[in-house]
Amino acid sequence: METTDHATEGDPLKRGEDGTETATAPSATELKKSSCKETLGFSRQSHWRTAVFFLSLFICLTIVFAFSFIIPCPVRPQYLITWNRTFSEAATYDFLAIEHASSDKVMDVLFVLKNTEGTQNKSCADTGLPSPCLFMVAVDGTDGETLWERALHPEFHWAQCGPGTTWHCLLSHSDNITAIDKYTGDIIWQQPQPTGLQSSLPVLSVQDLDGDSVKDVVLVASDYTQTQLILLSGKTGAQIGSTVILDFTNVTSHLLHQMKNDSDNILLQKDTGVYGLALSTVAAKANDGTDAGLQDKNADSTNGLVPIFESESVSMLRTKEADDSSDLLLVTQKGVVLVDGGNLQLKWRFNTSSIPRQPSFGHFNKDGVLDVVVEENLGNNTKRIIILDGMSGGVLWELSLLAAANSPRSASVHTTNSFSVFMFWGLMPSKSNSSESFSSDRRSYMLHPLYSKVLLEYSNVMDHIITFKATLMERGRHAAYLLLMGPEKGAEGTVVLNKRKLKQDVPFCKVLRIGTGGGSETNEDIKEAFGRLRFSDE
Repeated sequence: METTDHATEGDPLKRGEDGTETATAPSATELKKSSCKETLGFSRQSHWRTAVFFLSLFICLTIVFAFSFIIPCPVRPQYLITWNRTFSEAATYDFLAIEHASSDKVMDVLFVLKNTEGTQNKSCADTGLPSPCLFMVAVDGTDGETLWERALHPEFHWAQCGPGTTWHCLLSHSDNITAIDKYTGDIIWQQPQPTGLQSSLPVLSVQDLDGDSVKDVVLVASDYTQTQLILLSGKTGAQIGSTVILDFTNVTSHLLHQMKNDSDNILLQKDTGVYGLALSTVAAKANDGTDAGLQDKNADSTNGLVPIFESESVSMLRTKEADDSSDLLLVTQKGVVLVDGGNLQLKWRFNTSSIPRQPSFGHFNKDGVLDVVVEENLGNNTKRIIILDGMSGGVLWELSLLAAANSPRSASVHTTNSFSVFMFWGLMPSKSNSSESFSSDRRSYMLHPLYSKVLLEYSNVMDHIITFKATLMERGRHAAYLLLMGPEKGAEGTVVLNKRKLKQDVPFCKVLRIGTGGGSETNEDIKEAFGRLRFSDE
């Protein structure tokens, strides 16, 4: 007999003593059915997981296969550490542009030759030009081979290349101004030289003034009677409006400067100072002949010129390129002056004697502000290299050298360590030989700011140097310097374009200790420090 104390299959619920129903334990059959369902569900999940795993593996292998065999890996350009191009019976000029003129990642070199025949077996006569004629040449930065050349009518006046324009390079030659595509050498446009501008100063690239989405240009010419400004369309070369004539004489240099309010101003330098003229004023005068004027109480009522710096004779004017401050650096008869690029207030002054050439810039310390490299003429064929703090104008480093003849101005290349490697030319006094003129000897020197009591000396080429540039040939790497050498003042002779990788000279350099101490590092340690440098395209 079934007792009432145990639940049976027929009595799934058992009533408790308090009258409520309680659950009974499942039967063996129910447990078996539940176990089968759970096993089946787990099996299905395992199949799905396996399928997902193999699908993921297939996708990964497909991607690896695609990148390995189908999609080609980017190939770094294979460049020569050094190369030379020699042109016989030719002349060249003080113009050397470092631009991208090919599809690889290495910068290329543009310069101008005067010769009877180009490098690609095309003579002046083949293009209907008098012989000898001008050739603008672009050579590949990797190996020095000619990318293109363009024959032009002589004589050469000036050339300028720059980014952000459709014409890329602009040449003033003979009676023409010619815009050239730097990638192909094709002539984009060619216009007759405006009357009176044969001796024009180099072009200014400005903002789009005629609404065709192409930056336009300003030509500046000045003599002892007046200064002319002519606007040209960057797209066609046609003149925009009329010629702007200023009652302002003997302008020796100019540049485009942007104020803090983003207004563009043309700065005109003469021997008595630097004066600013709003670009909007020039455009207004050219378009309708009216004087828009500058909203400044110091502006000249006739020309709209604002005095930026009026003092003793100003010989040079530069901006601190690659520096967001756009400060203005002025060289006067009494020293170097830095003017704030925003409020045009004097930031600092460094008193010194004659400075024969343009200063250069670089990072000696790591404050992020460009420092200034000045070469001071001390007389008796001696010069002093001075590195001034860009923030305060204080002296960071200095060295006296013999001013060897035909020494280019100093240069620098920035590194990933937030400082620059400096390169300058001359001859250490201890290297001079009284039995022979030091003018026939010339050395190049490299300075590492972290080893400021040591120089690397290299016995460089003895040919006459027309122009020299140290630069970064490839983004993030491959620092090099280029020398364009040839006869003086456009005379005919042998022209040589030489490119050398900067660190290539290090093993052949002599380590010189300067100042007191000279550091405790061995010569091998110093050369290794130069060899470890990685360069930046700041």
